[in-house]
Amino acid sequence: EVQLQASGGGTVQAGGSLRLSCAASGISFDDYAIGWFRQAPGKEREGVVCWSSSDGTYYRDSLKGRFTMSIDRVEKKAYLQMNNLKPEDTAIYYCAAHSTYGGVGLRSLLNYGMDYSGEGTQVTVSS
Repeated sequence: EVQLQASGGGTVQAGGSLRLSCAASGISFDDYAIGWFRQAPGKEREGVVCWSSSDGTYYRDSLKGRFTMSIDRVEKKAYLQMNNLKPEDTAIYYCAAHSTYGGVGLRSLLNYGMDYSGEGTQVTVSS
């Protein structure tokens, strides 16, 4: 059973930083892409960043330079370091996973989502 649990959310002032963690089980990071997605109130879920062992990391253009994803393959954890946070970053953040069998690209995963997603963690940025 694939399980994904995001944590580390909270409330910060604009310009602050947060580091989110995602604990994964039931998958191998060799065979699955991992991604971070977010959903703001009243908006559709959008991709933040995706990673796979074969293709590296692919970010949403508007978030490059402020958000950084990292992976601990031994611990099966993914992290999202978020710096210089803005009020528009307020959202529920989810980690997700998708089998890389078939060679689906990271851009597609970022745009269309992944098969597995866990409970999210709330990030609130105050102005």
